[in-house]
Amino acid sequence: QVQLVESGGALVQAGGSMRLSCAASGGTFSNYVMAWFRQAPGKEREFVAAISRGGGTTSYADSVKGRFSISRDNAKNTVYLQMTSLKPEDTAAYYCAAKIGWREVTSTSYNWWGQGTQVTVSS
Repeated sequence: QVQLVESGGALVQAGGSMRLSCAASGGTFSNYVMAWFRQAPGKEREFVAAISRGGGTTSYADSVKGRFSISRDNAKNTVYLQMTSLKPEDTAAYYCAAKIGWREVTSTSYNWWGQGTQVTVSS
C-alpha cells in the first residue's frame, strides 16, 4: 500500500515559479517510476512529467518542456516538480503518481495516486 501526498500548490501570477512536492510512504520509493499529471475542470487528466527509479531518465509533455523540471530525492522519499514561466493554461489540479517499470509512462495507468494539489495561475 503506497500513499502519496502532494503539497506546494498555490495561486501565482503568470510568469511566476512554483515547486510541487510529493511525499511517498508505505512502499520502497526507489523501486517506483514517479510522475506528475494534471487535470483542469471539464478536461481529461493529462501527463506532465515522469522520472525513472534512479532519476537518470525523464520524460516531459511538449506543453511543459523547457519550463518544468521533475526530480527526486530517494533519501527523502520525495519527488518534485519545479515549474517556471507559469501560464494561465497551467492552471489545474496536479497529481503525483507511482508505478513499477518504465513502460507507457505518459499513460494514466499508474498504480498509485495522490489526492492532488491545486495550482492556479492568474493573468
